Amino acid sequence: METGKRHGMEECMQEKKDNGISTILKGLCVGGTMLVPGCSGGSMAMILGVYDRLVSSVSSFMKHKKESLCFLTLFSLGGGLGMLLFARPMLSLMERFEMPMLYFFIGAVAGSVPMILKKASWEKGGLGKLLFFLVGAAVVGLFALLPADTFQADMSAGLTSYLLLILAGVIAAIALVLPGISVSYMLLLMGMYDTVMKAITQLHLPYLIPIGLGLALGVVATTKLLEGAMEKFPGPAYLCILGFMAASMAQVFPGLPTGSEWLVCLLMLAAGFFLIRFLAEGEIRKSLQTASR
Repeated sequence: METGKRHGMEECMQEKKDNGISTILKGLCVGGTMLVPGCSGGSMAMILGVYDRLVSSVSSFMKHKKESLCFLTLFSLGGGLGMLLFARPMLSLMERFEMPMLYFFIGAVAGSVPMILKKASWEKGGLGKLLFFLVGAAVVGLFALLPADTFQADMSAGLTSYLLLILAGVIAAIALVLPGISVSYMLLLMGMYDTVMKAITQLHLPYLIPIGLGLALGVVATTKLLEGAMEKFPGPAYLCILGFMAASMAQVFPGLPTGSEWLVCLLMLAAGFFLIRFLAEGEIRKSLQTASR
């Protein structure tokens, strides 16, 4: 009896350890790609099967403080390491091999489609659910129509400029949370990318604090809305998310390769697709094993 109990506790501790390592590694992947122009951290989290947990951990933090804090700490640790270790090499690869790398990301998104369609219960709604996919795609398209320099703030304008920066932070948070919308791309659309990067390097707090406040408010509000949508209307919610991701990939589609790049791009497309399919199937098996215990 004691031996069985001890064995069960050891299995439980090992599972927690494995889950912790897995969370850090997934944070590493998300952090390493989210600063690449056109690449969405939310999309990568969705592809890796950790998006739902991230949303619920933020939106329901007060209900499950210990579990949420533990998960978010491990994920943030991985994300920070990913930015430090992989963001620059990823940007370098994007500069040197832009087309093959973009085909890899497109393949990765395609590999996640079956998993998202399963969550959306596509077979139950058929083509009628296509409308939600189109709505998600349209949202990303509308962001692209924002006039350039809309959120350029003149810091001498007083309260108005601070309110404008808070609003910009809220919009950036939406891009941070929603899959398919790149934060760096959103900052570029708002005409703020260079200014924000300069403010970060110079630690210009009067500029960064209102943006940070808007970012925090936007993340909490967006995750609350998303969690409610995914619980009450999972089909439409996941199809909208799929629309976000598809429209984002359409915006960064580099065109058709030429010459010898055809073979390389096709191989990278297949590599991205099968890598994510492998990871997604692993997540499904892990979920089934957990549910059977």
